[in-house]
Amino acid sequence: MLGATPAAAILDIYRGTWRSKAALRAIYGDYYRRMVKGLKAGPTLELGAGSGHLREHLSDVVLTDIQPASWLDATADAQMLPFKDACFESVLMLDVLHHIENPPRFFAEAARVLKPGGRVAMVEPAITPLSGFFYRYMHPEPVDMRADPFISPKADPNRSPYDANQAVPTLLFHRHRKRFERYFPDFRLREVRYLSLFAYPLSGGYRRWSLVPAFLVRPILLGEDALLKLLGPAMAFRLLVHLERR
Repeated sequence: MLGATPAAAILDIYRGTWRSKAALRAIYGDYYRRMVKGLKAGPTLELGAGSGHLREHLSDVVLTDIQPASWLDATADAQMLPFKDACFESVLMLDVLHHIENPPRFFAEAARVLKPGGRVAMVEPAITPLSGFFYRYMHPEPVDMRADPFISPKADPNRSPYDANQAVPTLLFHRHRKRFERYFPDFRLREVRYLSLFAYPLSGGYRRWSLVPAFLVRPILLGEDALLKLLGPAMAFRLLVHLERR
């Protein structure tokens, strides 16, 4: 399991899985396209770039992760970004927010490095009745719906960068959505929508197994788009979020 793997080696494992799983590449490629569609043209910062594939969809991008890797442009903590003020048009992150220990500090840093009118795009876990069961009992990362992501916690010096609470995005953007712009007035919510009904859980994500062949991913995703409005609140596995810097 990844929990027993040294943090510095996890990006290499992810990169190897990405290369070996065509279904994974197809699903995450769809996530990237949806996020990029909501960005502004110009310099983009990717946080948690992991195995580093955004350049397949966007050229003007700085790839960063909290762990160093040869294919990344910089090592960066989302809570203390090593970039000057107002230097990016957009910030993009895929499965990153729910790993951040202090979300308020991240939103302050994102606002600082973005130009006015800049965008944040992210895809994160969605906790719905069906996906919540999956995430709680079939996924190694915890789900704590009692957490308060609007309050800065006391820093834990022993915390791993891969520690997580998969509930954080749902708490911020659904359960307590009305609080978001009150607590983070630098941003306004442009879009919050459900994604992923079948293809993502069937793919196994970054696990070695997959129950869906790559050639079926695109048709399944097209079918999901037609069903998301009806089924999303009950069973979606993902949230797509776009924010705008005021």
